Amino acid sequence: MLSLVGLGLWDEKDLTLRGFERARKADKIYLESYTSKWHGKVENLKKIFEKNVVQLERNDLEEKAKKIIEEAKDLNIVILVPGDPLIATTHSSLLLEAKKEGIKTEVIHNASIYSAIGETGLHVYKFGASATIPFPEKTGEILPVSTYETLEENKKRNLHTLLFLDIMGERNMSPNEGMNIMLKTEEVMKKKAFTEDTYIIILGRAGSEKPLMVYGKVKNLLGKDFGGPPFVIIVPGELHFTEREYLQIHRID
Repeated sequence: MLSLVGLGLWDEKDLTLRGFERARKADKIYLESYTSKWHGKVENLKKIFEKNVVQLERNDLEEKAKKIIEEAKDLNIVILVPGDPLIATTHSSLLLEAKKEGIKTEVIHNASIYSAIGETGLHVYKFGASATIPFPEKTGEILPVSTYETLEENKKRNLHTLLFLDIMGERNMSPNEGMNIMLKTEEVMKKKAFTEDTYIIILGRAGSEKPLMVYGKVKNLLGKDFGGPPFVIIVPGELHFTEREYLQIHRID
């Protein structure tokens, strides 16, 4: 059996009781922590489960998935995933391959950034397509044109846009880096989708004891210290009066 178990937003304390029970019964436990910043500790997981926890590298799931699939034919395998297991397409692909081999699969869901964005006061059903602001040196692209186009299309439809900030190894993109990359893209695209006068929300450390949320124009947020990661940037579309009222509490002028 292959089980994907969500770890939730912050650390091992966010693990669900169902996820805990599944991991305690597993023959082998893996931890995948490269698709999202996770603040828990592997050693704590080992103590909780009283079992070894093997940390996976990116290519272990993307290039060596067959090894894990083969193990799941005879063993109960659990893969722990920060947030919700099915937010990253890598994990959906793994489930599909397991199903093709006739292996029983299970998903134990947990909170993710997609549920946490409700903390901003925005109506979740008014979000359009999301996108990632990538590190230029990681993708080889000077500007994230496709990300900009996603934002532009959402704005045309009066929808909110969730922008993920890229992760590259231990390096997490900061809100300032993300804003500057989008401003440079605006200089080329010239569609006024992301200017210094654009209102945005910066949501940081969701699910932790010290979350952060600020709302304001890009020019008023640039250069500020927002503390440690992870962060997302949200560009609101047309606001309902209840959304506007909620955001005013967190506004920086």
